[in-house]
Amino acid sequence: MSAKRLFVSADLDGLADAVREAQAPFRDQPGIDPTDPEQVHVTLKFLGDTDPGRLDELREALATAVADAGVGAFDAEIGGYGVFPSLDYISVVWLGVRRGSGELTALHEAIEARTTDLGFDPEDHEFTPHATIARMRDARRKEHVQEVVRGRDPDIGTQRIEEVRLTESTLTDEGPVYETLAAFEC
Repeated sequence: MSAKRLFVSADLDGLADAVREAQAPFRDQPGIDPTDPEQVHVTLKFLGDTDPGRLDELREALATAVADAGVGAFDAEIGGYGVFPSLDYISVVWLGVRRGSGELTALHEAIEARTTDLGFDPEDHEFTPHATIARMRDARRKEHVQEVVRGRDPDIGTQRIEEVRLTESTLTDEGPVYETLAAFEC
């Protein structure tokens, strides 16, 4: 059986319409690929290609990590634009977390500790809770993106986060297809 491309996330299922509206300035722009608003989420840990034989130990580690974080269900308020790595060189456009970032960070840290104990690679950058809404393939519309990010501050809404999901991402020509493999109550 081949490896599964996995990540752990807090999904923002109820905000797709508002995300779609926030993506409007980036749609139909050359070199910019909006993500599927129905699949928007805050990635807590990207695990990458994982042997399916490790799923049981991974599920156990994630259940323990979410319990260790001790955050309980909480509200995440999503809004405002941001980019990675910088406004000078943009590869990702994202929406920020205005409220709930402490809980998301606690989940990330607990998940990071448990998954690195299992041998998964540690993150090589500081965790910034965000939801990716577009990727830039090239810089043709960089000035447009800079103008939108600097000049607008969208309110997306509030999502109740009650669980963390282990998700498989299958890359296709039409974009990634996500399948939830397990969910862990906060």
